[in-house]
Amino acid sequence: MKLSAFADVCLRTVMVLGAPGAGQLTSREIADLVAVPYNHVTKAVLELRTLGVLDVVRGRNGGASITQTGLQTSVGTLLRTLDKREDVVDCTDHDASGNCPLAGGCRLRGALRAAREAFYAALDPLTVQEICETSPAITLLPFPTVRRSA
Repeated sequence: MKLSAFADVCLRTVMVLGAPGAGQLTSREIADLVAVPYNHVTKAVLELRTLGVLDVVRGRNGGASITQTGLQTSVGTLLRTLDKREDVVDCTDHDASGNCPLAGGCRLRGALRAAREAFYAALDPLTVQEICETSPAITLLPFPTVRRSA
């Protein structure tokens, strides 16, 4: 199972903001920490704010911080919400000639859908807080000292 690039950026964002001592960070600071283009991080921050995972303060002293709800969110639930794809494979418009000729009696599509759900189910017991607390890589991130809040 491969995550969408957007889901990957969202996970990186919540992992950085969920790290102990991360505090409030700007989108630019997050982008630098996770090595992702700034515009991708801003889109992720907006979506995560909409989902209630992040609090965002605008302005000169603004930035994003993770909410308590965000810390308690299941990783599986978050990925289900972020992954907008309906199926693992696209059986429509397979090529210029139209839909896949096997679509009518194909069992693979249902099996792949079940496999995707099993993937998410394996992540359901993990919360964002748990993956942030147990990741040694996150504790090594060079958080900006000026922006850090308790």
